[in-house]
Amino acid sequence: MQKITFCFCWLAQQATHHRLRTNRLSPPFHSSLLLYSSHLPIQAAENSSSSIAISPNTVESRHFSPLSRSHQAKGFPGTSCSHRAASPALRNLIFPSSLCFQMASSVISAAASASPSACPVTDLLKGKAKLGSGNVGSLFIKDKGNPFLNSKSCGRITMAVAVNVSRFEAITMAPPDPILGVSEAFKADNDEKKLNLGVGAYRTEELQPYVLDVVKKAENLMLERGENKEYLPIEGLAAFNKATAELLFGADSPVISEQRVATIQGLSGTGSLRLAAVLIERYFPGAKVLISSPTWGNHKNIFNDARVPWSEYRYYDPKTVGLDFEGMIEDIKAAPEGSFVLLHGCAHNPTGIDPTPEQWEKIADVIQEKNHIPFFDVAYQGFASGSLDQDAASVRLFAARGMEIFVAQSYSKNLGLYSERIGAINVVCSSSDTAARVKSQLKRIARPMYSNPPIHGARIVANVVGDPALFGEWKAEMEMMAGRIKGVRQKLYDSLTSKDKSGKDWSFILKQIGMFSFTGLNKIQSDNMTNKWHVYMTKDGRISLAGLNLAKCEYLADAIIDSYHNVS
Repeated sequence: MQKITFCFCWLAQQATHHRLRTNRLSPPFHSSLLLYSSHLPIQAAENSSSSIAISPNTVESRHFSPLSRSHQAKGFPGTSCSHRAASPALRNLIFPSSLCFQMASSVISAAASASPSACPVTDLLKGKAKLGSGNVGSLFIKDKGNPFLNSKSCGRITMAVAVNVSRFEAITMAPPDPILGVSEAFKADNDEKKLNLGVGAYRTEELQPYVLDVVKKAENLMLERGENKEYLPIEGLAAFNKATAELLFGADSPVISEQRVATIQGLSGTGSLRLAAVLIERYFPGAKVLISSPTWGNHKNIFNDARVPWSEYRYYDPKTVGLDFEGMIEDIKAAPEGSFVLLHGCAHNPTGIDPTPEQWEKIADVIQEKNHIPFFDVAYQGFASGSLDQDAASVRLFAARGMEIFVAQSYSKNLGLYSERIGAINVVCSSSDTAARVKSQLKRIARPMYSNPPIHGARIVANVVGDPALFGEWKAEMEMMAGRIKGVRQKLYDSLTSKDKSGKDWSFILKQIGMFSFTGLNKIQSDNMTNKWHVYMTKDGRISLAGLNLAKCEYLADAIIDSYHNVS
């Protein structure tokens, strides 16, 4: 219940109307809305949402029945209140105490959309309020039994009125998240054939969530050690930071041995990207971030929220359902010198289309020529190909060239630590001194944002990577997960090829990598997938093969073929 303050203002001689002013009154008090007390009609001010006007022309003698026609206010100069109160310059409007008390005991609970002529008085005014300014007795004097305002009250009565209007009325409903909203719609569907191919989370062949065996062992190890839950430093767990940097660049990399990388633990990929975005906004003012078209749905949100300008470079070619490499190179060349180029380290999301090693070399050439700064998002290391080293090849190529780079990491996919929010931001610098200063500023950004990161996921990663036996088991499990997705991809291709008699070439599915496949379906076709076939996916045509099993591939192929050929 919102608390506001009404002031009855007794105006000077030339006043044409009297206002009830509020300290913090916002819509729904609009000009078209009439509020009623049991005695007095109140018209909302024509040009203000922060005041309510009492027009003299609306005041009739019946509203002041306790007053005599010619009675003059004691202590106030001016004329008497006329019987009809029709004068355009009503000098002194004298409210009887009974009316003040009635108004003071009213709670205004009107909606802006309510029709003025259709609102019953009982619906608009009801409830309780209280006089909030001084002693009630000191506000009025009596003359011959009739109450009048006391001139010593300075012409003002203040009432605290409880209003059934939220201060958050101006806040609109946000649209559902385009990715996470898919799961909400899926849960509401009772069809037994439904498939959730929207959110990128790994499922078993039985389509159940999967907790890696190596994660369970790492957690048991933590319990055996009796580790505490004390706060981590702002930069996170030291053992994790060391492990994640070595995993990314290679333990023998010069950026590690020369201490040229600033690494701090972040809140998975999203949080790590956000830390970097704030660093860009503060220390590279005006610099633009180039983002692939299309890209992961949250990239633009992150940079928008950090007030970092961005533009898109061509990446996906709908004609070939492949990489528009020439367009990509042209756009990177055309960007202002010193721009940040956001690159997907492996398993591009949402297309699943990665540059070849030769194309990565060309991309690095152009970025160096333009003095751009590469910014990698590495969310699937080891999960795309099944090899940690192979999936980090693009990042290591740029680092080996001596380039200063940003790299955001996530362990949501490759270790299945979705809810642990564990990741890191790495900034490779030209010297160890520069890296130390960059790290200090990353910590400064993190401190007011979330203070320090969570410890549980960081310990899991540190234990797995730091223990040779667990590390070997993890690599085997990653190969298993990546292998299952590759098997599903092959089965889907086989089903499409055998069922589709149109001769369409579906081989692009096999050329893609990682947990996603970009089907080439448009929004209308994707809607058909959901509405007719109960296949839930993002509207850009992306499907998560991690949420598919071999048994459902033929059903999915039927849905894709129908949507592609029969829906325009």
